[in-house]
Amino acid sequence: MAAPQHPAPPNRPITVVGLGADGWPGLTEPARAALREAEAVIGGPRQLDLLPPEVTAERVPWPSPLRPAVPRLLAEHAGRRLAVLASGDPMFYGIGRALAETAGPEALRVLPHPSSVSLACARLGWPLEDTEVVSLVGRALDGLSLALHPGRRLLVLSADATTPAAVAALLTERGYGPSRLHLLEQLGGPAERALLGTAEAWPHAPGDPLNLLAVECAAGPEALRLPVVPGLPDAAYDSDGQLTKRHVRAATLATLAPRPGELLWDVGGGSGSIAIEWLRSHRSCQAVSVERSPVRAERIARNAAILGVPRLRVVTGPAPAALEGLPTPDAVFVGGGLTAPGLLDACWAALPVGGRLVANTVTLESEALLTEWYRRHGGELLRLSVAHAVPVGGFTGWRQAMPVTQWSVVKPAPVG
Repeated sequence: MAAPQHPAPPNRPITVVGLGADGWPGLTEPARAALREAEAVIGGPRQLDLLPPEVTAERVPWPSPLRPAVPRLLAEHAGRRLAVLASGDPMFYGIGRALAETAGPEALRVLPHPSSVSLACARLGWPLEDTEVVSLVGRALDGLSLALHPGRRLLVLSADATTPAAVAALLTERGYGPSRLHLLEQLGGPAERALLGTAEAWPHAPGDPLNLLAVECAAGPEALRLPVVPGLPDAAYDSDGQLTKRHVRAATLATLAPRPGELLWDVGGGSGSIAIEWLRSHRSCQAVSVERSPVRAERIARNAAILGVPRLRVVTGPAPAALEGLPTPDAVFVGGGLTAPGLLDACWAALPVGGRLVANTVTLESEALLTEWYRRHGGELLRLSVAHAVPVGGFTGWRQAMPVTQWSVVKPAPVG
């Protein structure tokens, strides 16, 4: 990936000041000096209200939506001594990222304050390195499901005052009702408050919008065991039968070999299992599931939300036509529709050098097609066979599932 291009850094750096709920008294002297010397200060209305009269700079509130306004506001105040207020640590789920992406990191002078996460771990006595952080600010609530495992400790960054009750409801729905919740409001400020409860009996009405929720995950007997490796139980998916079964799915994901940040095309999504488990492998992975049936496409989206990856993009339409305009994939999985005219050609053409293509089939017609592509492009052609022990009268025997033929290949560089 090419490095992002930034305009030339300004003569004066943009000072980004982390501000806690304790306001001005909690700032270091260098941070106070930067704000006193600023000609303009950009921040949220709540943050700007925490500044004392001795900060004489023009106060500029962030508009909503915030992210698209960043380039415009930086351009409007170019050449001025500019300060930007952030909550806690600006580079931890904060405005610092957007500023660095827009102006370049060399244009910033960042003065962080302890983050709400650091303050929460200090209050609870939790080791920060053993605690997972999930942000629900501008993100779907269902994404929290990916982090739910018995015994894990989570810190959930709330979007507003309604988030704690919504989290409690989701935990209960997913079978984690016994989980203990610590609601921490206004951390580090004079109005700091801590409340305790369980997800299944959350007793507290919405309070302060500036809050964080600490979760001690405890699974009830109805919670489904969802491992961190590929091969979720088939029962984890709502399906009409179009589902890559557990053992074949695990082998297929191992062949696809997802790495952080990579994008998958899942062509012929069915129930969405391959794309969903690709996304579950790492929070930065991306996937597009292409499914011609609108009913199945809706089911894929539901499965993705329940299993903690609502970011899955579902495209409804027949391939290869539905593939046009999609971002370049790092890997392609074809689980259905192999014999559609031009499908494999379109997938192959879309792959960059080094990209992976994996295709599964159970029919002789599609197997013949994969054999021909294997002859032309190499790779690996194999057959996956799974049998399950079942009762046979008073005894036990093997019931063979339909064997799956799989072709996998890495696209080589052109010769000559």
